[in-house]
Amino acid sequence: MTQVLLEDETLRDGLQAEQKIFSLEEKIFIYQKLLEAGVRRVQVGSFVHPRIVPQMAETAEFVRAIHGLDDNCLLTALVLNAKGLERAMECGLTHLTMSVSVSDSHSRKNAGVSSEIACRAMEELIRSACHNGITVRAGIQCAFGCTDEGPVHKKSVVDTAVSFSEAGAIEINLADTAGMAQPEDVRALIPLVKNKLPDLSVSMHAHDTSGFGLANMQAAYEAGVRIFDTTTGGLGGCPFVQNAGGNVATEDAVELFDSLGAQTGVDQQKIRSLTTWIYRNLGRNM
Repeated sequence: MTQVLLEDETLRDGLQAEQKIFSLEEKIFIYQKLLEAGVRRVQVGSFVHPRIVPQMAETAEFVRAIHGLDDNCLLTALVLNAKGLERAMECGLTHLTMSVSVSDSHSRKNAGVSSEIACRAMEELIRSACHNGITVRAGIQCAFGCTDEGPVHKKSVVDTAVSFSEAGAIEINLADTAGMAQPEDVRALIPLVKNKLPDLSVSMHAHDTSGFGLANMQAAYEAGVRIFDTTTGGLGGCPFVQNAGGNVATEDAVELFDSLGAQTGVDQQKIRSLTTWIYRNLGRNM
């Protein structure tokens, strides 16, 4: 049976835009429930300034608290600059995601600099991480389009992926940050990246803004992708893209891949129970 790996990003992408700040104990509870459900890769947070994203203020403490609870689960986090990389290494993480946008307008909103400058800086950051023994997944935001600029040139995405690979990244994550992708867009882009970088893993980060999240995942799966980002209950979305919607729900992704005869190793009912708990704590109905 074909194996699919789900990277659950509830603790980072799912919670980062919420008004409620979950306590360290609550985050540990969420992580333990993800483990019990069979999740084997978890994005535990991001190393950004706590004033900008207060929900991520305790990421280092959280990593130290859960370190060693399950050696079969890969812990990863989002890093955007040299200070974040330093903090991630100090708490013992050995795998990181580093992400920039190929949309100039989105990059200026998200990172405060042009896409070109952000990409060049990210290449150096990837090299630095690899030099220090960190494995890196390089993310390309707005890979399928931008609400301000419209479609993004596929060549820009492929060229960026190649530059990140040459810097040392072992995985390329294609992110539908604006939620603009449709299955035909996914089927068109992914083979270009995979053909150019046949030895690298390609993963997908889908947003469900227009209701195409699961369809885009299926299209990516049919194009050979085997790693997908999800969040429990479909929480999250990009705060710098208006009406960007949430991510694909982990439980829905499990159901999709089950129907396709692929194995995720994740218990759908246990994830749904965790989703209920999180939504209750957010004061929100399912």
